Amino acid sequence: MGLLADAKSMLKKDPAARSLAEVMLLYPGFHALVFYRVSHWFYKHGRLFCARMVSQWGRGFTGIEIHPGATIGNDFFIDHGTGVVIGETCIIGNSCRLYQGVTLGALSFPKNADGTLTKGIPRHPILEDKVTVYAGATILGRVTVGRGAVIGGNVWITDDVPAGAKVTQERPS
Repeated sequence: MGLLADAKSMLKKDPAARSLAEVMLLYPGFHALVFYRVSHWFYKHGRLFCARMVSQWGRGFTGIEIHPGATIGNDFFIDHGTGVVIGETCIIGNSCRLYQGVTLGALSFPKNADGTLTKGIPRHPILEDKVTVYAGATILGRVTVGRGAVIGGNVWITDDVPAGAKVTQERPS
């Protein structure tokens, strides 16, 4: 699936979108995905500095930070997007949707015997296919959010979420 297919998917999923041109020219979620796809190519080919440079240009342009080492499937949509952070070892399946202010980050940073941080270990979430994460949600650590799960706004997740689950804030009685 290429960028044109990503744009068509966004047009289909967003009731406010009126045209493919609008999505491709004006949607920061689409722009972030373009920067990500380029930076990820550099990352996979060992051009790590170039990968980070492109991803940081994307962050500056869109307000969305996607590490080039993250793995993102097809049919991915970031709606609105400002403040979204996706960590290096994050895996996002197909047909997932994120809203503004979502963090997919690390919960802890293991250290080597000499006290330096251990690099390259899986420390970010896995979102299986068709997961939706609403505004302001934070998912930390190497947890799995199961297929079709919905994570409500401003929820803090540090444990696995089963497929099809809906996680929301508890309402005071």
